[in-house]
Amino acid sequence: MMKYLQKLGKSLMLPVACLPICGILMGIGYALCPSTMQGGEMHGFLNLLGFFLVKAGGALIDNMAILFVIGVGVGMADDHDGTAGLAALASWLMMTNLLAVGTVTAIIPSIADDVNKSLAFGKIANPFIGILAGIIGASCYNKFKSTKLPDWLSFFSGKRCVAIISGVVSILASAILLFVWPIVFGALIAVGQGIVGMGAVGAGIYAFLNRLLIPTGLHHALNNVFWFDTIGLGDLSHFWAGETSADVSWSLGMYMSGFFPCMMFGIPGAALAMVHTAKSNKKKVAIGLVASAAICSFVCGVTEPFEFGFMFLAPALYLIYALLYGIFTVITVLLGFRAGFSFSAGATDLLFSASLPAAQNTWLIIPLGIAAFAVFYLVFRFAIVKFDLKTPGREDDDVEAEKKAVLANSDFTEVASIILEGLGGKGNVKSLDNCITRLRLEINDYTLVDEKKIKSAGVAGVMRPSKTAVQVIVGTKVQFVADEMKKML
Repeated sequence: MMKYLQKLGKSLMLPVACLPICGILMGIGYALCPSTMQGGEMHGFLNLLGFFLVKAGGALIDNMAILFVIGVGVGMADDHDGTAGLAALASWLMMTNLLAVGTVTAIIPSIADDVNKSLAFGKIANPFIGILAGIIGASCYNKFKSTKLPDWLSFFSGKRCVAIISGVVSILASAILLFVWPIVFGALIAVGQGIVGMGAVGAGIYAFLNRLLIPTGLHHALNNVFWFDTIGLGDLSHFWAGETSADVSWSLGMYMSGFFPCMMFGIPGAALAMVHTAKSNKKKVAIGLVASAAICSFVCGVTEPFEFGFMFLAPALYLIYALLYGIFTVITVLLGFRAGFSFSAGATDLLFSASLPAAQNTWLIIPLGIAAFAVFYLVFRFAIVKFDLKTPGREDDDVEAEKKAVLANSDFTEVASIILEGLGGKGNVKSLDNCITRLRLEINDYTLVDEKKIKSAGVAGVMRPSKTAVQVIVGTKVQFVADEMKKML
């Protein structure tokens, strides 16, 4: 299961890499054009430029789920074929259309009379459904890419049938979600209602659950309880309406304030810990991913580039990350820091909300931020090193020694042929993939594998992580060997 999650995490790296620049563009855009966030008219070149940058960044941030659809579809496919991405997109379109509010209320009219169920299906186009669609597309590709149909259907044989099968699977998945999704969504709303009266502790529980549910998209259920007027609360809407705590029955801003020290300073601290613990040969890669993610989190509170960069690679660390949000929210609420956001808890929103009547003790962001930076850094660094967590820059794929491995035979066709023979022939190979230095193969019968034969091809080594997995260390020329072997298979 852990290996599957790590593979899923790696497949998310490509779409996640698209997000940091979008967050930075949106942060600059909001700074240049406050009316984009606060409403009002736009005047002058800088306002128009800011609006343009916000829309440019939002183009990907607002459609992040679709990026995950294609990224997971291609990344989880055995040979990273684009067909899997197309199948995943077909699955996404199928599920989001079948589970759209208009569709489900036509099938089950009573849903239209239930506010919570309507809200649930209104939030169906989320990252969880995107990842699910990607998994469906990749799984159908891996299973059916070589399917042979009767002659009269031969046009749809092989890869052409993958998207069709993905569509059928998506219909079944949609039928299940039609009943399961509103139950789960409604349960979370009930949880939200249950912790409203718990004061600072309740705010901390909410913040913890908010972060914990990010991968599933179900955090929207809780957000609607606390930020908007689903049950008569509406922390966000009342805050930006210019009201104060005297106008409501709770301390206005308490369900937003705790996110500011975590997003503005905690994430940069955690990012620095990831850079410091990255392998020496991967520090530049780690910096490129987490540093840009930390900047966009600080500027405008866009956290997904950071969170999706490690949540599947190190799920235990993500749980710790969510707990830190809960702890800092309790502390923030008790200290009396109050700020609000209309987009997210970044420096831009803090600046704009500081002048609103409900804002209190905003200067506390400095000591709270310093504390959050230090705590996130120390906790992340300890956990990563202590438990050898595979955060960005600590993956096992391209070990330096393997990159220096030299293939003893430059005839890639011959090398591939010998390796295939040592694996027990093509009938014993279920799948073939490669990383920077290794061939990664799934086999049917481990007793047919002849390691001496494989090594006679001039490879650097053979590893067998399990009875169904074989890894052949080739070196940096592995792609050429893999290409030849794929032809033979």
